[in-house]
Amino acid sequence: MNYIGSKNKLSSFIKTTIKKTVDADLSNFVFCDLFAGTGIVGRSFKPFVKQVITNDIEFYSFVLNRNYIGNHKTIYCDLLFKKLNELEGVEGFIFQNYSDYGSEGRMYFSAENGKKIDAIRLQIEYWKNNNEISKDVYFHLIASLIESADKIANTASVYGAYLKKIKKSAQKTLIIKPAYFETTTNKHVVYNEDSNTLIKKIEGDILYLDPPYNARQYGANYHLLNTIALYDSFEPKGKTGLRNYYKSDYCKKNEVAKSFEELIKNANFKHIFLSYNNEGLMTENEVKTIMQKYGKYSIKTKKYQRFKADKTENRNHKATSTFEYLHILEKYA
Repeated sequence: MNYIGSKNKLSSFIKTTIKKTVDADLSNFVFCDLFAGTGIVGRSFKPFVKQVITNDIEFYSFVLNRNYIGNHKTIYCDLLFKKLNELEGVEGFIFQNYSDYGSEGRMYFSAENGKKIDAIRLQIEYWKNNNEISKDVYFHLIASLIESADKIANTASVYGAYLKKIKKSAQKTLIIKPAYFETTTNKHVVYNEDSNTLIKKIEGDILYLDPPYNARQYGANYHLLNTIALYDSFEPKGKTGLRNYYKSDYCKKNEVAKSFEELIKNANFKHIFLSYNNEGLMTENEVKTIMQKYGKYSIKTKKYQRFKADKTENRNHKATSTFEYLHILEKYA
């Protein structure tokens, strides 16, 4: 998925830096990704650690991580995907509220794909409610639907707005494809909670933090993925069909430093790593000042081309150079 703040391009840098800093056998370590997003960093550590803990307050993120991290044994469901792809479309909630020929005319999806999303989502829920699939399969199927639907969405990759014409990639017929995950011997844990609340209830060895950098709220930018994941009833608001969404203090200039220090203070982890960039609400010096109160501090910097959504039909976005900071803390016992 094209995703604001995605660490896909930086995962190798992050993983290498963490391994060099910790300088130990990770096989008995508990690794926590507290603001997991699409789970890229947690996925990269999953095969090498004793346990991965992931968390995100957004439900679509929980679904993705429940599949990619929470699922650790092989799932056989090729026949289910075949059945889902053969379904006739249904004029349901997504079609009516988020497709070009729906009653609201919001052009997030073509009419055909809006109907297919509804049909697939209803079928997955039917299987779950009738105990025909396990929880592991349920989240695997919904995660697969989220990613497959995102590929044919008529947006510039975020759902704060839709394009005025159905672009070429959005004209393609939706095909739900498996969101393959890595199998491991050990079990992992996935949460859907406020990070500052959860940090008081968990412990481990390595804590990786990738909070929002700026004022853009993920609940607004990816509201439609939450709607597909939850598939609940509500009254979509305004031109873009927003739902009520969680507003993070990490997106508020006057709140972010206070929330961040509270998080560091309550973290029961020896090694803490924070991804942040030079365009964030907190300055490099502010982060340093907070973290060095609680242990030995250092920093690694990497220049890279970050994701920036383009408002044209082109889904490949304008590349902008920025600096990624990986703030490092070895916390006092």
